[in-house]
Amino acid sequence: MYEKLIFKEFEYLEKDNHVVILGDSIEVMQHMKSESVDLIFADEPYNIGKDFGNNKDSWNSTVEYIEWNKKWIHEAMRILKTDGTMYLMTATQFMPYIDVFIQENYHVLSRIIWSYDSSGVQSKKMYGSLYEPILMITKSAKSNYTFNSQDILVEAKTGAQRGLIDYRKSPPQPYNTTKVPGNVWEFPRVRFRMNEYENHPTQKPESLLERIIKASSNEGDIVFDPFGGSFSTAATAKKLNRKSISIDLNPEYFKIGLRRLGITHEYNGENLEKKKKRKTTNKSKKDHDLKNESTSDQMELKV
Repeated sequence: MYEKLIFKEFEYLEKDNHVVILGDSIEVMQHMKSESVDLIFADEPYNIGKDFGNNKDSWNSTVEYIEWNKKWIHEAMRILKTDGTMYLMTATQFMPYIDVFIQENYHVLSRIIWSYDSSGVQSKKMYGSLYEPILMITKSAKSNYTFNSQDILVEAKTGAQRGLIDYRKSPPQPYNTTKVPGNVWEFPRVRFRMNEYENHPTQKPESLLERIIKASSNEGDIVFDPFGGSFSTAATAKKLNRKSISIDLNPEYFKIGLRRLGITHEYNGENLEKKKKRKTTNKSKKDHDLKNESTSDQMELKV
């Protein structure tokens, strides 16, 4: 079914409705059919100069970085269905620029905060960062987007826990025991000792992705990740009976995707057995899409 979505200029492997593509995400998206995916999760490069092992995640200027963002966002929104949703993550200092751009061209439905534990976050000169922002985006304010609220209910910390009655309602009735989550989400970061851990410096937790995929897609829908990284998006989509398309320029991350999705356990003669390492030596996410003047100095991604 994916022949209609992707031309064969790029190396890719697929199995059971899950596709992993090795290539530049903007170039790949340019070959994809308009309005062909139901949900996009994009954990883009953050441009914060973070050391990913053998490279750093940074552009020459903020202007250059924002212009690159505009290019991939336009392509992503082109291939998103009219009733689809995109969730976008980036660094806190750059989110205001992207937020304004989205407002001018599309529609910001919700601004979400992913709040995580504070271990390892210390600073003597400022307040340490304990969250990352997420934008929930639709093509327009009139989009008939999917939102399965009953699939993501959480415990309501109300009088229901003590069996209290809400007398403000007529007739009086017990407090609700569950509720739809607000826009501050508390999920722990992925740690080395967790089973889901992969050799990637900015891996996102499957619990966060599960909420997004359950809320904004249905079984059988196509979930698209333009910055595959650890391929947690696709792996979670598979568990939830969705289809997936993921892109990554880094061959090492590409192999993670092949293994996690069960597409193949061997690639170019290499056994893709999982080997956990505490420090990654893979390239920065920036290499994922930034066109380099030198073919030997290309860059990468994250999730």
